[in-house]
Amino acid sequence: MIAFYSDEDVEEPRLRKKLIRTWIEEVAESYDRRVGELCYQFCGDERILQTNQDFLDHDYYTDIITFDESEGDKVSGDMLISLDTVRSNAEQLGTSYEEELHRVIIHGVLHLCGLKDKTPEDETAMRSAEERALALLRSELGEGESLFDL
Repeated sequence: MIAFYSDEDVEEPRLRKKLIRTWIEEVAESYDRRVGELCYQFCGDERILQTNQDFLDHDYYTDIITFDESEGDKVSGDMLISLDTVRSNAEQLGTSYEEELHRVIIHGVLHLCGLKDKTPEDETAMRSAEERALALLRSELGEGESLFDL
């Protein structure tokens, strides 16, 4: 099961949930994993900062925090995504908000599949995996279709 929620003060993105669920399952399968229970919670910067401080002893904003509850080959976990940071990252990177949000969504899944991003080598491998996953998502869209449900 893949579920999406938003904090009450955050507008939930208009994701194409069926497409996203299928995409996440395909990416997990490419790492010989099955999808268990994944919960995405969309929030703002202050909540993710507080969570980062409370659970990870990190005193900075981030785009996603992934809590891994996977067992065996079944990926499961809770992911907290700051839409504020996703938006500012998209601006800094010169990409669309929609693309950056999907990159962050799959970034959490890739962590659950065993990918890391602490060293420069790991970060390069993570970016490559994100790009492959985004290319897969784009290939599933029709010509001119949006990543969001408009």
